[in-house]
Amino acid sequence: MNNKNRTIRFIYYLSVIVLFVLYLFPGSLIGYLLYEDLDKQPNLISNPVGTSINHFIYFIYLSIIGLFGYLKDVNFKKVLIFLLFSSIILEVLHLIIPNRSFQYLDLIANFTGVLLGYCIVIIYKKWKKNE
Repeated sequence: MNNKNRTIRFIYYLSVIVLFVLYLFPGSLIGYLLYEDLDKQPNLISNPVGTSINHFIYFIYLSIIGLFGYLKDVNFKKVLIFLLFSSIILEVLHLIIPNRSFQYLDLIANFTGVLLGYCIVIIYKKWKKNE
């Protein structure tokens, strides 16, 4: 494994840890850091669907980084399965975490972000193969 691939995998694992901390923290950790309010969710982009766009963006990012890190590895499918299950399980855990709420739009945004990230990586893979 070359240094570029190691770096991508390191960023991926660090991003997974950040995701788990943010998702499992009882309240909005980012809201607390930005606004000193655990109940306030920041919006990355002003939009009609609210903070679900944050979920969508992060899961696209995480999927692209993770899948590129394992692009030529036998664990590529395992990473995809991990991302898909994590996108569902983390949101479902909001049913039992204090000061967090389960939202179907967030669940859909998580799952769609993983699928779109996967599609981007597959398109790239086919494009590189045809070069």
